[in-house]
Amino acid sequence: MKTNRKSFFMFLMAFLVAFFIVSLVGVLRSSFTDSGAPEIPAAEAVSATAPAGAQTPLSFSDLTERVKPAVVNISTTKTVKGGGIYRSPFGNSPFGDDFFERFFGDMPTREFKQQSLGSGFIISNDGYIFTNNHVVEKADKIIVKVSDGNKYEAKVIGTDANTDIALIKIKPQASLPVAEIGDSEKVKVGEWVIAIGNPFGLEATVTAGIVSAKGRVIGAGPYDNFIQTDASINPGNSGGPLYNMEGKVIGINTAIVQQAQGIGFAIPINMAKTILNDLKTKGKVTRGWLGVSVQDISDDLAANLNHKNKNGALISDVFKGDPADKAGIKVGDIITEIDGKPIKDSHDLLMAIASLQVGQKINVKAVRDGREISFRVTVGERKDNVALDTDKPDISTRQFGIAVQDVTPDLARQLGISRNSVIVTDVESGSPADEAGIQPQDVIVQVNRVKISSAKEFEQEMTKAAAKKSVTLLVKRGRASFFVTLRSE
Repeated sequence: MKTNRKSFFMFLMAFLVAFFIVSLVGVLRSSFTDSGAPEIPAAEAVSATAPAGAQTPLSFSDLTERVKPAVVNISTTKTVKGGGIYRSPFGNSPFGDDFFERFFGDMPTREFKQQSLGSGFIISNDGYIFTNNHVVEKADKIIVKVSDGNKYEAKVIGTDANTDIALIKIKPQASLPVAEIGDSEKVKVGEWVIAIGNPFGLEATVTAGIVSAKGRVIGAGPYDNFIQTDASINPGNSGGPLYNMEGKVIGINTAIVQQAQGIGFAIPINMAKTILNDLKTKGKVTRGWLGVSVQDISDDLAANLNHKNKNGALISDVFKGDPADKAGIKVGDIITEIDGKPIKDSHDLLMAIASLQVGQKINVKAVRDGREISFRVTVGERKDNVALDTDKPDISTRQFGIAVQDVTPDLARQLGISRNSVIVTDVESGSPADEAGIQPQDVIVQVNRVKISSAKEFEQEMTKAAAKKSVTLLVKRGRASFFVTLRSE
């Protein structure tokens, strides 16, 4: 009995001590908090003390609910011709693929329907929609699904392959929700953004991230000026909007880097705004043209040209009869300013001229032999649809499957390349050139490190290379240059 009573009192004492300690801790915590001692703030506390205009959200749900209705899903169907390359149906056949192509190679090419998915966003309540050109290009049928579940067949109003922007239209049953268009020039690196689209067919998927960089040039086209973001962008997001935290569209999601994480690209919305009228009224984009070939300035060139820095675009060719030639601009001039806007490099010049109206008169500042000079230039029209001179005989190297011709004055003017160039006119399917990715309108600059300025020189160097059954070419495509090696059996 005494033992039980003693145990009870020990338990009671332990309970009272524990209660006292818990009470004391509570008092001390309250005292420290009241006296302003450091404490880890809750999310609500951060928001309450955040400066006015801060864009760090507690939740993206309110924003998403407000902007998502203007986003649409786009599905396309196009006819694709199959056949032409026959492979053994048994994998690595001992007979080889040639055996099967010999017997089945003359079979007629069949057609099949290819379906693909993309995204877009509504820019007017009567049904105009922005998306990517590659989403709707060559599509036989375009179906747009809006936020209320209704589906409409869309018509392509205008496309621009150079910027990968397309304008399509549906005829809705009622007024549609419209995306508010922002200003991509005001976007800052580090700002929060959300992307909404249809990745892998998963409708109305929302991802969030920040603006990682601006003005990215990734070799996608002549007018690269991408916004880079780490908001997840996947196949099917193409054409969808990139929103800022004000709920305004600042970009059109368009590109991903294969096998990369947190690297996606969007076309600045200001670029889409500048071509909207052309797309709506003409179905294509009319851009300005000076009639010059340009390049960036290296340190060595700057020193040799008596130029104080690397800023500006160096004129490497002037096309006779075009706006620059008429204004008196010459090879070796360095353009530093267009209508008061500084020009940093050749890409900057290209973007500046492309934004001008045909017939517009502009002031051009340049440096010649260390002296600043000025020109008054009337902007011409850039011609992007280039037709090769089919009447001019090609020089073909059958062993590597590539045909070329000399560059005519018209081609040089339209492509913005030197007249002393060699252009690819045809690539044989399945040839070494085809497998290496050579395309018509590529410019061949070198053959085995030998500079080429005519089709005759090309033929001579390729004949030398034929005996070795391999050749390395320096190829120029747009603003990009790259080496490829062709090997023949």
